[in-house]
Amino acid sequence: MLKDDMKYIIDKAIEAVLPENAVKEALNNPAFTSRKGKGKLIVSSIGKAAWRMAKAASDILGSGITGTVITKYDHSMGDISGLEIFEAGHPVLDENTLKGTRALLEHVRNLTADDTVLFLVSGGGSALFELPAEGVTLDDMQNITSQLLACGADIVEINTIRKHLSGVKGGKFAKLCAPAHVFMVVLSDVLGDRLDSIASGPAAPDMSTSEEALAIIKKYGLNVKPELLKVLAQETPKNLDNVTSVITGSVTALCKAAGEISESKGYTPLILTTTMACEAREAGSLMASIAREVLTSGRPVKAPCAIIAGGETVVHLTGKGMGGRNQEFALSAAQGISGLENVVIASLGSDGTDGPTDAAGGIVDGKTEAVLKSKGISIPEVLKNNDAYNALKAADALLMTGPTGTNVNDVAIALIKG
Repeated sequence: MLKDDMKYIIDKAIEAVLPENAVKEALNNPAFTSRKGKGKLIVSSIGKAAWRMAKAASDILGSGITGTVITKYDHSMGDISGLEIFEAGHPVLDENTLKGTRALLEHVRNLTADDTVLFLVSGGGSALFELPAEGVTLDDMQNITSQLLACGADIVEINTIRKHLSGVKGGKFAKLCAPAHVFMVVLSDVLGDRLDSIASGPAAPDMSTSEEALAIIKKYGLNVKPELLKVLAQETPKNLDNVTSVITGSVTALCKAAGEISESKGYTPLILTTTMACEAREAGSLMASIAREVLTSGRPVKAPCAIIAGGETVVHLTGKGMGGRNQEFALSAAQGISGLENVVIASLGSDGTDGPTDAAGGIVDGKTEAVLKSKGISIPEVLKNNDAYNALKAADALLMTGPTGTNVNDVAIALIKG
């Protein structure tokens, strides 16, 4: 029953942060409505939730809009009148990324001050919307992105590098749209909701500096060609006067929804944090230890309860297996709650995909480790090889939601009945 409750809470929490309502609310903003009818309206939508955001805008605004949608492979749900739709690589960009970006830029060329670019942004936009800066190749971008993902750099560090190597990030897209006004609607997947970090800030003044970008290269010992170091040394725009930005969804809203739904099912909710940013397996171990504490002492809250944490953990790759940060979180938690009854822990990406897999994350209980041991599978060895996907699959513990259409970081929940 606990797993059924967990899946219900997850489904309803994700439903609460789907982009349709967020876009509808944003398009009632006076900063947008005051510009309607003045000139052209160009829709530019990027990210894992790009299709659903664009479809919501199309339904609200009606016919006559033109523009481009760029989303992850298998995240488009069909044609949208007046909009070109592209699917491209994520988390590493590919040729379709460049193709979609070039098409999007064609729609915003030669605009006037009366024109408006409705810029719909969601997580994943950093990889899906890209045109390398002069002197940078697609291979360069793919190589450095892969290095950053493998070394454990956080999303802000990754985006700092992307912005300085890009021709459209770090405020550069807004410059390309000028003198048209850019009305940006954002589903945030970045802790703290920094506009210059979400999708690498194509229409936000860039708070990062070239000095910081070069320091990140040094910090992680990345292998970078001398020509790229020269590009990284060039500064990004620090001031933009043609942009209005509205953040309409975030991990905070996701955690709040999870708490409210848990309470409706009879669990006392406790939101630990919405800024979780540590190693995935360490976070999983911590969540397990909190579950044990609840059962033994009633701290920090008495059962039945739902312990909730939102954010985005990291994984340091030491092996060649398959998995993602939420799967490593769940597998580590399984080890920590082994033998316990009345505890279920789940961790998932709100977009429905975790790492380069078809799983959103994992859902485990006190029996999961025993099931794996009976099949000759050792959790420490699996984690060493970063092969959480196959281990969780063997225990029937993968959490499969399919693409959700939104992307507001990750959420982990421990349900404890006592």
